[in-house]
Amino acid sequence: MAKLKFRYIWAYLPVMVMMFLSGCIENDIPYPKIPQIITGLVAEGEIKPSVIDSLAFDVTVYLDEIVDIENVKFTEFETTPGARCDFDLLEGTHDLTHPMIVALSKYQTYYWVIYGKQDIERYFTVDGQVGETVIDPIGHRVIVSMPEGTDLSDLKLETVKLGPREITTMTPDLKPGPLDLSYPLRVEVTAHGRTEIWTIYVVFTDLVVATSSADAWSEVVWAYGTCPSDMTGGFEYREAGESEWTAVPQERVIQSQGTFSASIPHLKPLTEYEIRAVAGTDKGNVVKVTTQGTADIPNGDFEDWWFDASRNIWFPYAEGGLEYWDTGNTGTATMKQNNVSPTDHTPTGQGRAAMLDTRFVGLFGIGKLAAGSVFTGKFAKVDGTNGILDFGQPFNLRPTSLKGYYQYKTAPIDYAAAEFEALKGKPDTCHIYVALADWTAPFEIRTNPKNRQLFDKDSPSIIAYGELLYSGTMDNYAEFEIKLDYRDTSRVPTYLQITCATSKYGDYFTGGTGATLYIDQLSFGWDLP
Repeated sequence: MAKLKFRYIWAYLPVMVMMFLSGCIENDIPYPKIPQIITGLVAEGEIKPSVIDSLAFDVTVYLDEIVDIENVKFTEFETTPGARCDFDLLEGTHDLTHPMIVALSKYQTYYWVIYGKQDIERYFTVDGQVGETVIDPIGHRVIVSMPEGTDLSDLKLETVKLGPREITTMTPDLKPGPLDLSYPLRVEVTAHGRTEIWTIYVVFTDLVVATSSADAWSEVVWAYGTCPSDMTGGFEYREAGESEWTAVPQERVIQSQGTFSASIPHLKPLTEYEIRAVAGTDKGNVVKVTTQGTADIPNGDFEDWWFDASRNIWFPYAEGGLEYWDTGNTGTATMKQNNVSPTDHTPTGQGRAAMLDTRFVGLFGIGKLAAGSVFTGKFAKVDGTNGILDFGQPFNLRPTSLKGYYQYKTAPIDYAAAEFEALKGKPDTCHIYVALADWTAPFEIRTNPKNRQLFDKDSPSIIAYGELLYSGTMDNYAEFEIKLDYRDTSRVPTYLQITCATSKYGDYFTGGTGATLYIDQLSFGWDLP
């Protein structure tokens, strides 16, 4: 038996030697670096699709207020093919009160962070209060400001909601009607089987009316004030150094309980103004602001173009000039084509405009659809048959609209990605949009489906947005004005993004061959009607 074992050892000795030697040979062939991406994540009770940032490796999940954020269930989880996750996200529930870290592996490991975002609407209003109620969800406090001398034992509660709708109970059960806040009131607020102790109390203020703040744009100021909720608030303004005050028309004032706001239009750029809130005969404190300047859009009339003959590419700027705009021509030029170029077909019959078209770019039927687009930013590089773009140009002003001229000829959609197959045969749609964002750097656009990242108008980074969509055919140019919808009047943008495209879903290589868009004379509006 021992001899048999000895023979087996000698039989395997060459293999053992080879294994030893192979362990000593250094493997200089590196594993490919392929980032592993979460491409889809769906949670029960989400109020909008999750936002996936494949550069930052994070996902934000937006949950309805009635969802138990400590027990979130995912129903869909998709990644790049072959990626392995360190645990099954579709099993059980997950606590998203804190960021959740998951690891995706294939050759290398990439750590992703999943954030849960849940906004619970809370309110508490008392008749006659001054300003808005302060609701502190971290400290579980409600603070109501009342005029000095108010009898706190005889208040009237108007509205109350301190937890998720439909599933919250309060002890004592607060309802609109008589309310005694002579002493701080402790309330047990219960939802999802968990109870929080909230404290409600009053602070006195000797300010009957106050000017809270004023946000100065170029030709508009937005003013904010407070007063007792049973009074009507308003504003007055004057240019610094003037003696007479001008009342803001009451139709411009929006009032909600003890707070009110108004837009003050038709002002001068780069001018100092004084603003004050008023209510009845009471005058608030004076706030001084200086309006911003205005600016033209560089080459917004598309007069300047440069043809780089060495690469067969049209660029929407003069040779050696400011590279404010770019197109997808760097990508289509790999197939000896440009689908954005200058044209002498203009609204006035003079000068130049931009002509964009949607076309199939390829050889012998191999290629893909390319929608014509011109945008503020830079075509960074070609990624196979896809593009990587840097969106945005530095900008810190706040216009109220984008104006210009356009002419569009639609075409039936004849190329469509799988998710847009139902659009085939329908008229293509041009898309012109303008956005102001507080990005810290140009926003990277990637059209490659493996790591696609596109512009999202609903991103928290977007301060203002407006768009124009049209799917018909026009005989002549038409003037347009896109109103910018601001989500906050105080935030100052860092970047401007303007995009004009012949096909709304061109980023997904979906559109109609032959769709054509002309663009000219882009400019900003700075005032309000």
